[in-house]
Amino acid sequence: MITFKTGTFLRRPGINFSASCISILKNDYSDKDCVIRTHLQLTGAAGILCYVGAYVFITYDDYDHFFEDVYTLIPAVVIIAVGALLFIIGLIGCCATIRESRCGLATFVIILLLVFVTEVVVVVLGYVYRAKVENEVDRSIQKVYKTYNGTNPDAASRAIDYVQRQLHCCGIHNYSDWENTDWFKETKNQSVPLSCCRETASSCNGSLAHPSNLYAEGCEALVVKKLQEIMMHVIWAALAFAAIQLLGMLCACIVLCRRSRDPAYELLITGGTYA
Repeated sequence: MITFKTGTFLRRPGINFSASCISILKNDYSDKDCVIRTHLQLTGAAGILCYVGAYVFITYDDYDHFFEDVYTLIPAVVIIAVGALLFIIGLIGCCATIRESRCGLATFVIILLLVFVTEVVVVVLGYVYRAKVENEVDRSIQKVYKTYNGTNPDAASRAIDYVQRQLHCCGIHNYSDWENTDWFKETKNQSVPLSCCRETASSCNGSLAHPSNLYAEGCEALVVKKLQEIMMHVIWAALAFAAIQLLGMLCACIVLCRRSRDPAYELLITGGTYA
């Protein structure tokens, strides 16, 4: 006969309580440790997801003139919301375990499952909008370059100068594209904006007479590449934390199964005798 007292757990000889998939069972961690560890993982995941979402918003703000489809921000909005929800979910799971609540743990699993499905949707949307980037940029960048007037107060002009400096590019496909703009024809000085000048060319004044001082690569391809990289950050973040959520769901499911099927756990909570 084995006696179980509240807060004490003694194994019956011959019963193997080890698990093959999660270290919490293999190493005999308590159920509370299990969900507390999961909560810490979800809290960390929540912070990183919110960071990725904020990064997408900030970067999009720098390139918004070249990409008119605001729906591209939907995946970023969703992962920020998921990040906030993950923190709350972790607290629910933690409190449910401390209170020995099967209902709370079941709620924890269901919400995690819903968030997991949401992240799958984010991945799908990420791939959809990533495929649309090239066409969107091609349509928008032509308009932006046509409206360039070389003045700082003008938002489109600032956006072009920023992109050309940051991405080390000039023009849409190359610096010769500037010859077709109204700004180039009006200035009549056979030069391109100073933002086209290479950082190493200290004496550059934008003159087409010295093309070696100018960035040779066009901006369209680089803007497309940058925006696609941003979307991939969203996709990879969603995939990575979907995996963490699977671990959380598995952990909670095992806890629920152990409590519902193992009489020792009922005795562990209430105190009693197991023959």
